[in-house]
Amino acid sequence: MVFKISIYCGKCKTAILKAIAKLEGIDEIKLDVEKGTVTVVGEVDPVCVAHQLRKVRRPALIDSVESHKKEESKPKPEDLEPCCERCRGDALIFMEYAPGCTIV
Repeated sequence: MVFKISIYCGKCKTAILKAIAKLEGIDEIKLDVEKGTVTVVGEVDPVCVAHQLRKVRRPALIDSVESHKKEESKPKPEDLEPCCERCRGDALIFMEYAPGCTIV
C-alpha cells in the first residue's frame, strides 16, 4: 500500500512511523520524504492505516494498493551441491590435520 502524506520535519516522520507501527500485520514500513509517500507492506487494512494517521493529525490519501508478493525463498542447504572444488581443497588441507576423517 502506498499513501500520499505531507512530511514537514523529523517530528512528522516520527509521528507517522509510531502511528503505523502500532498496527498488527505490518511487515515493513518505508518512508520516502522526497516523494511524500509511505509504503506499508503486510496484511493490514489500508483504511486502518489511514485512520491511524488521521489520529495523529497526518491525513493521508491512499495512492495504490497491491497484493504483497512473497519473495522467492532462498535455496535450502540440501538443494545446493554437496561439495565444490574449493571445499574439496579445504577438506584435503583439513585431513592433513585430522587423519581418519573422510571426504563426502
